[in-house]
Amino acid sequence: MATSFFSSPYRVLSAAVVLRVVLFFYGFYQDAHSAMKYTDIDYYVFTDAARFVSRGQSPYERATYRYTPLLAWLLVPTTWTGSGPLGGLWFSFGKALFAFADIVAGWLIVEVLMKHQNMDITRALKYASIWLLNPMVAAISTRGSSEGLLGVMVIALLWAVLQRKVVLAGFLLGLGVHFKIYPFIYGPAILWYLDDRENVEKLTEAGNVELGLVPQILRFLTMKRLKLTWTALSAFAALNVGMYMIYGFPFLQHTYFHHLTRVDHRHNFSPYNMLLYLSSSDAAKGIPRNNFESLAFIPQLGLSAVLIPIVLAKKDLAGSMLAQTFAFVAFNKVCTSQYFLWYMVFLPLYLPYSSFVARPLLRLTAPTLWVAAQVLWLQQGFKLEFLGISTFIPGLFISCLMFFAINVWILGIIVSDVGNYCSSPSGENEGVMSAPQVKRD
Repeated sequence: MATSFFSSPYRVLSAAVVLRVVLFFYGFYQDAHSAMKYTDIDYYVFTDAARFVSRGQSPYERATYRYTPLLAWLLVPTTWTGSGPLGGLWFSFGKALFAFADIVAGWLIVEVLMKHQNMDITRALKYASIWLLNPMVAAISTRGSSEGLLGVMVIALLWAVLQRKVVLAGFLLGLGVHFKIYPFIYGPAILWYLDDRENVEKLTEAGNVELGLVPQILRFLTMKRLKLTWTALSAFAALNVGMYMIYGFPFLQHTYFHHLTRVDHRHNFSPYNMLLYLSSSDAAKGIPRNNFESLAFIPQLGLSAVLIPIVLAKKDLAGSMLAQTFAFVAFNKVCTSQYFLWYMVFLPLYLPYSSFVARPLLRLTAPTLWVAAQVLWLQQGFKLEFLGISTFIPGLFISCLMFFAINVWILGIIVSDVGNYCSSPSGENEGVMSAPQVKRD
């Protein structure tokens, strides 16, 4: 029965749509009857910004709107009104848009699995269902989080690179960085991955010939790398110049500069949570801050944008992007549940050869610990937010450290798995990989 279900893209995609429709309408009920609202607070920020845009004003008139104006433009339909009992549904247009983006991302995952991991449709749909039929993914989008849009951009970027559609990949990279900043970490990995196959074959035939610095640089500067870099920078620059001309300095301040010194200790799983809380408290008292939040980028970017791409990008680009994103989120000074979607979108592409699938004990232990640490944090957060009990020390602080330690452990396993991932020696199907030999528990 299960095999029959996964053999049909129509059935799987229909189930994914039904899951999101059910959660979409359940949200109306919870919002109306529960003190704990289903709709994400950020969705009200998005829709308020869209309302300002619909009136010809700046989205940054809405306090705490820290995103590209493109998002507010996309959500202008949320300001429309209609007659009848369904007239109010326009306000939830954004939730439907984000959920639709989830579905598109899921189908692109299927495409990558079939074309670049040589899977049949049944097996590809089984792994893609980790995203498509994941209640957490569906809930986050139907609550009004825009991460679904970013997910489809990132998977489309990976698909374009694997298909050698360099110009499209460059545009998507520039768009992604404009939209959310962090996808810039994929730039080094993609550039490192994009070796010209003819040059590689010539070097392999010639043997290990030592080259000087200038020849090595020239060898690296292939047409594909130059084209991708130029396209990405052009797209990023064009979007930013256009938005700056319309909205001026507030666009730069709220979309980019704010995140360099962001102090946000609420709903934050990060190990920096307590430091951010103390820093915000000092600022409220007029005590000068030490600006450690700017220094927090050093270990984060050192891992996600430099070390991991160098080590893993040539092994498996999708696996490298997963490890980079996981490291970026784990070491970020602000870490919320929405950010988990940034790396969860890559899981279907990594799990086919991962230790988490091959080793039953690890398959049980890792997600259990990952979820348990969040439950502990949420329990402490509930006491703080709803009961008014101060749980910063030791409750929240210890739960943040536990979650960070578990994430670092999982990251180590991911890096090891991707590092042991071997390309198909035939080279006939580029991107088709053979799984490493892993120890079974």
